[in-house]
Amino acid sequence: MNNIRLANRYAKSLIDISIEKNELEKILADMQYLKALCKASRPFVLLLESPVVATDKKIAIIKAVTGKNVTSLTSMYLELITKKGRENVLPDIINAFIEQYNTLKGINIVTLTTATPVSDSLKQEIQTKVKAARGFEKILLETKVDESLIGGFVLSFQNNLVDASVLRDLKDIKKQFQQNLYIQNIK
Repeated sequence: MNNIRLANRYAKSLIDISIEKNELEKILADMQYLKALCKASRPFVLLLESPVVATDKKIAIIKAVTGKNVTSLTSMYLELITKKGRENVLPDIINAFIEQYNTLKGINIVTLTTATPVSDSLKQEIQTKVKAARGFEKILLETKVDESLIGGFVLSFQNNLVDASVLRDLKDIKKQFQQNLYIQNIK
């Protein structure tokens, strides 16, 4: 829990300085790059979390890995949080930054999970329907594939969940059979 509060504070400071320097969009691109890097490279995350590796070596490795892929502001920020001993919170800071950016810009994240990949036209149609139903101005649609759903979809946004999957229907039927509503309880 402390990491989330700490990450929110560090993300807020980065947003504030990037707005002040008029580099908010560039920093967002850097955070998306770092998020992809953390997701793709488990050794990089383990390096950030390691208390054994010296701070100077961590800074050198982070600079070597990020190189010219991030702006100088992000590079200085990464060096600062490493010197402060907060590099282990970097994945949480990245997520908090992106979340705060979306809130600042009025972007709503909508996650669509289906059993098979969906076409671009269907994605567009879902975006249009969600915008109309919820009154959202901007939507960022994230898609996931989960074959265990069997069919249908699961749509989640702002702590709301619309589960129209075959898997849920099957679970409901199973629950009904377990309750055995058609046989009276004999006591």
